[in-house]
Amino acid sequence: MQQRSAVVGESVWQAADLADPSVWTVELDLRQRAEVIDQACAASRRGLTVETVGPADLPLSSLDGFVEQAVGALRGGRGFVLLRGFPVSELTPTQVELAYLGLGLRLGIPVGQDKRASLLGHVRDERVPRTGPSVRLYQTNQRQDFHTDGSDIVGLLCLQRAAHGGESRIASAHAVYNELLRTRPDLLEVLHEPLYWDRNDEQPAGEDPFFALPPVFEIGGVPRVFYIGWYVRDAQRHPSVPRLTPAQLEAMALLETTANDPRFYLEMDFQPGDVQLISNAAILHSREAYQDAEDPSLRRHLLRLWLTAHAFTSVDEVLLGGIPAQH
Repeated sequence: MQQRSAVVGESVWQAADLADPSVWTVELDLRQRAEVIDQACAASRRGLTVETVGPADLPLSSLDGFVEQAVGALRGGRGFVLLRGFPVSELTPTQVELAYLGLGLRLGIPVGQDKRASLLGHVRDERVPRTGPSVRLYQTNQRQDFHTDGSDIVGLLCLQRAAHGGESRIASAHAVYNELLRTRPDLLEVLHEPLYWDRNDEQPAGEDPFFALPPVFEIGGVPRVFYIGWYVRDAQRHPSVPRLTPAQLEAMALLETTANDPRFYLEMDFQPGDVQLISNAAILHSREAYQDAEDPSLRRHLLRLWLTAHAFTSVDEVLLGGIPAQH
């Protein structure tokens, strides 16, 4: 078995280390909110869209300090930051999307999140039964266990919170890694071997409906945890995918149990205007099940960004560029 070392640094934390939200929360002031509103309205008047807006169209210079702070946290720090007070109530839905893209463009390049290569994902209950992997779990009100997404940075902007539930939980992937190294290094070694992942029927024509990738691998000598347990389990529907071994199932269960230990995760109850930014290199995130109001305008609704970061790279090349459009 290969000798591996524990991760050290700010990216290794437990819930008690960051119990004070003021450590990881930044609130926009009136001047910053006013600039976001002005720039978004101007971009909207020029007819710009999510697909056509560029960094020069929404410079947002008053956010320079926040962007620098966020990059520091995401690149080599704790791996996340919460921005509070994004002006969602003062803008139209189109203007909110433009403003959010403007923020994202400061941090990275937006990439596609589904078979339409959508640059903004609408995280909400579409009231469609999940009869198979082609209905993505984020389109339901079901719980999403701890996982990562397919980009360097994930952004979630809260437009509307749920009537009940829907809390976001995040855990340090490196703290989870260190715990597995301490308690079961044999199972951590299993997670360094390739597993097969379902592609949710979103693969381009002629390509396999699954791909192989180890959940744990090193980038620049630092362990990178990429994990979506239900993608791995869903891939078992394909006859040509090898069956999961008892050791693989045990290793997956241990990773999930560790991340779900209250010692390891922080919980955030999003408010409208909250923007959660996380580094996929450093953070596992989950979403609790929720109940919505009957009024469609009051149902839980988040806007998601996947960004290829300007300042760092943390994903395997198979994940670069997001999900390509199917034609």
